[in-house]
Amino acid sequence: MSQNRPLKERIKLSILIKLLKLFFLIEKHLLKIKSINYPKEQFLLSMWHCHQCLVYGIKDKSKFYALISASNDGEIIAKAAECLNIKSVRGSTKRRGVAASLELIDKLKDGNSAAIMVDGPRGPKGKVKDGIINIAKISGVPIIPVAWKSKDKSFFTFNTWDKFQVPFGPCKTVALYGEPIHVPADLSKDDVKIWCEKIENEMSRLESDLENNYDKYLKM
Repeated sequence: MSQNRPLKERIKLSILIKLLKLFFLIEKHLLKIKSINYPKEQFLLSMWHCHQCLVYGIKDKSKFYALISASNDGEIIAKAAECLNIKSVRGSTKRRGVAASLELIDKLKDGNSAAIMVDGPRGPKGKVKDGIINIAKISGVPIIPVAWKSKDKSFFTFNTWDKFQVPFGPCKTVALYGEPIHVPADLSKDDVKIWCEKIENEMSRLESDLENNYDKYLKM
């Protein structure tokens, strides 16, 4: 935490981080995630901003990084997530974007997996930004789209721009992973938008699949 911040702000952030860590540690034992088609090889996870909490279900967190905004909110989440052994690379489109992308590429080239909230941190909701395409192109790591759902009443949706979803208390969820999408190393800048739409379409397909087959997947 930067010492350049005013003392009151540092105290506030410290308190929020401790509270969120406590919540994460409690929820770790109450949240049940049924993972369907979980990737067997290294991956670059494409997930919506509202589904951040599905990273609870990452199986090998020792080799996993999440790209998290460099904002104050991002700092709270990143610091608190450390209690779950989730490491982060800090940056977004407007703050440390290039540096964060380069750092994440290095992590991927070292054999780690990663997750990117592809419509975050400020939206628009459900629109894939080009960062994940460029990172996959350079690193050679396949993109894995994912969808997440729960029917439990303890799965809350907040009235935020992304309709952020958080499990509170005992909660059963399903995470449905798609097939690997390999971005060509020679992909032209003109075709990046086409690949963003390709990822969007696959994530929409997974969400429809999960909507229609949730109960079946939960029993698998």
